[in-house]
Amino acid sequence: MKKTILFTLSLMSVFCLGQKSVKEKMNLKSIVDHAAQKMVEKPLINAVSIGIVYQGQQYIGHYGELEKGKSNLPNNETIYEIGSLGKTLTGTLVAKAVLDKKLKLEDPVQKYLSEDYPNLVFNGHPVLIKDLVTHTSGLPKMLPLEANAVLNDFTNEKASENTNNILKNYKQKDFLRDLHTVKLDAVPGHQFSYSNAGIELLSAVLEKVYHKNFEVLLKEYFADNLQMKHTKINLSKKEEAHLAVGYHCDYNAIAPELMSSLWGSSGNVKTTLPDMMEYIKYQLKNTPEIAESHKPLVKIDDTFSSGYTWRVITDEKLGTLYKHHGGVFRAQCFIYIIPKYNLGVFIITNQSGVNTAKDMQSVLDEIFGSISL
Repeated sequence: MKKTILFTLSLMSVFCLGQKSVKEKMNLKSIVDHAAQKMVEKPLINAVSIGIVYQGQQYIGHYGELEKGKSNLPNNETIYEIGSLGKTLTGTLVAKAVLDKKLKLEDPVQKYLSEDYPNLVFNGHPVLIKDLVTHTSGLPKMLPLEANAVLNDFTNEKASENTNNILKNYKQKDFLRDLHTVKLDAVPGHQFSYSNAGIELLSAVLEKVYHKNFEVLLKEYFADNLQMKHTKINLSKKEEAHLAVGYHCDYNAIAPELMSSLWGSSGNVKTTLPDMMEYIKYQLKNTPEIAESHKPLVKIDDTFSSGYTWRVITDEKLGTLYKHHGGVFRAQCFIYIIPKYNLGVFIITNQSGVNTAKDMQSVLDEIFGSISL
């Protein structure tokens, strides 16, 4: 039997740029509604939340149910794990540090580490701050190294549990110890190789230059400048009650929350949809920090450059856009920032499987194809 679809689409606020008719405003609502409903009808998708900012109009929609059969619709108080999308927040903090003259992109990371790491050099070329923030450092995807094999077996039913068993007691001191064992096999700064370890190391650098705990830096900056007061790494017991549960692949059991005792910058940020709307609006502003954070720092190919963690894409129709995917074992999300059309979209679902990213991309493609771009 086709499952009942529960949905709500709430208009947060509408600001008109130029002469927008009521019909045009409602068309955006209808477009988002239609695309998101089709996704939540898929057999493995339980809940979807989506926020869009388009030429001054703003919408948030929540669909489905967080737990199978419980009719518990997500809402604006629901806290989601955004996984690697949180790296873009770290990238923004690095851009701020550059503008604050706390560090330079061309600085060797060794300059900011208390121990000597002669292994972070290949043929006389040290790992630079720029290499870390663009995923061209040559550092492994994960430290400890044994976590990589577990993550590579993503569809294993025990993958989330096994990852947590490795990471939950793995401290910052363990990370810095194991960093000595890393062996580079190429000159840093050229080959794109996604590295959570590199982003975690940036957290240690930011703590060094600002003399503050990384999460304090994160919360202060985004709460003070963007009013993102519900964006953090560690939740209180009260906040945990609002944390979205989720499902891994096609397994019926609720998957555990991703644990980490590191800085948390590479995959442990949690937030709400209203906070992400503030983030989208901020990304569409041409402030010095946003302009810096959107710079393409390393060209990977003709259409893709790596920036301050952002994937900077050149598209014939959409122009230069900024995107990132995030995922944990029980949630996946996308963010798109498209300045040419004053458009930004964030979508998240509490399911994480091999086709989840494709399903979300289909929703975004429908939206992009339906609005007047």
